[in-house]
Amino acid sequence: MRNIIVKTLVNAVAIGVATWVVTGITLTEEHWWEDAGTLLVVALVFGVINVLVKPVVKLMALPLFVLTLGLITFVVNALMLWLTSWVSSALDLGFEVDGFWAALLGALIISVVSWGLNVAVPDRADRRVR
Repeated sequence: MRNIIVKTLVNAVAIGVATWVVTGITLTEEHWWEDAGTLLVVALVFGVINVLVKPVVKLMALPLFVLTLGLITFVVNALMLWLTSWVSSALDLGFEVDGFWAALLGALIISVVSWGLNVAVPDRADRRVR
């Protein structure tokens, strides 16, 4: 349970950084406390999409992974962020990604920030191995 909470918080921070850096990714809230709640819900939606949809897309795109030596991962991550935007707008969360290039840059930023935070805050299983 702790692992899910930590991963959701890491995703929320990473998505927050992406909304701050990329002009095509917006969060339409007026106050920071509303932003924090919305970011947590968007991070949950992003996590669910990554758990349920991403493995299916990766399996279907397996030949492209081999052909591009894994570079298609950036496109798949961008599509997952774009799908998160679509689901968030359907749920009226106020999270929007305007276009593929914003999604691609946002997915890259989210990946880098998530990686950095996961290195700084390792899982319990990672601590036991070391």
